[in-house]
Amino acid sequence: MTLRFTARAVVVGDRSGTVVPDAVVDVADGRITWVGPAGEAPPAGDAELVELPGVLMPGLVNTHSHAPMVLFRGQGEGLPLDRWLEEVMWPREARLTAEDVEVAMTAASAEMLANGVTASVEMYFHPERIAAAVRTTGARAIIATPLIPLPGMPPFEEQLRYAASLATGAPEDGAVEFGIGPHAAYTVPLPVLRAAAAAAREHGLLLHLHVAETATEGADLLAAHGLSVPALLAAHDVLGGRVLAAHCVHLDDGDLDLWQEYDVAVAHCPASNAKLASGIAPLRAMLDRGIRVGVGTDGPASNDGLDLLADLRLAASFARLSGRSATALTAAEAFWLATGGAADAIGRTDLGVLEAGRRADLVHVDTRDLAFEPVGDPEDVLAHLVWSGGGRHVADVWVGGRQVVRNGAATTVDATALRTDVVARAARLARG
Repeated sequence: MTLRFTARAVVVGDRSGTVVPDAVVDVADGRITWVGPAGEAPPAGDAELVELPGVLMPGLVNTHSHAPMVLFRGQGEGLPLDRWLEEVMWPREARLTAEDVEVAMTAASAEMLANGVTASVEMYFHPERIAAAVRTTGARAIIATPLIPLPGMPPFEEQLRYAASLATGAPEDGAVEFGIGPHAAYTVPLPVLRAAAAAAREHGLLLHLHVAETATEGADLLAAHGLSVPALLAAHDVLGGRVLAAHCVHLDDGDLDLWQEYDVAVAHCPASNAKLASGIAPLRAMLDRGIRVGVGTDGPASNDGLDLLADLRLAASFARLSGRSATALTAAEAFWLATGGAADAIGRTDLGVLEAGRRADLVHVDTRDLAFEPVGDPEDVLAHLVWSGGGRHVADVWVGGRQVVRNGAATTVDATALRTDVVARAARLARG
């Protein structure tokens, strides 16, 4: 199928914040073939015309999520991370079934698509069921199979074998990719982290883990080993290859130098970092070192939303506040952190930017709203997306040229029925 999209403007998703007014995007066989001003477009041929009144932008890339935790949204309100995990989350998660996870992931995936998020990095139990859910909704996911020492989980060696077998046996279709997700250095023994990293490097997989999320985490490991979390990971041969570290709040200059040296990418989660009072990550310092960074929502129990556009506003606000500068993070850079920058951070440069050759993951934002006025020059469109827009303005979404959201509603699943199912399952898990 070939499609020609016309829009009021196209926001490309590159770091410089390119906006093309009165634009055309051509799509064939699930990939973009041309982007540019309508007046310069090649002949449309027999392409189906899709005329859009608003702005067309890339599908957003969520670099860190535990999306099936929609089952626990709002639970443990007001608790710090350690108590939130130990007293509320882990006991409920011990009662999860595979079916719970698939239903919850299907509902969460539909919610993300409706917010313009077409790809996410997931770390959660029953990864095969997460993959099934994503294939149902039509989204994309990199699923980091978790390694974690919880009751009922098999030994670490068995968890790692399972993770590697999933990753090496998955079809390479661009929709679902498996990686390895050791939870963190404070929960997973160092020899297991080293083995997981070796397996990831051997097969070219994403290794995804939480790093320096709280001050307590780093202080405890420093007391035990005499090294910061990044230095400890470097010393035990965990770094190198496709490493994506979530949070990275409590890093000093030496830690950031290590991240730069080993080309470690960061999933920046400003909303959950704020909600759990974990702190503000040194985003500007990361970007200035050339560290690859993408924004993530984290789980919907610690955010509690899955609206990545809302999190961009927080990312920009915190960067400016901590740097005491209104230019510390521009709107263009903030938007890039959920599009081209995020795709680069997870090693998926087929996503995130509207340019020829990339996958046709497209989001139509209805800009017939006062939140998107006035527009004095094209860059104002991008500023409005970051500072006054949100998932509520997403009208239509295509993944690989296939429409999965129309007029704000999922086309692939019954979102109302899923919500009812999630409510019933969440009540059961809370009762115990």
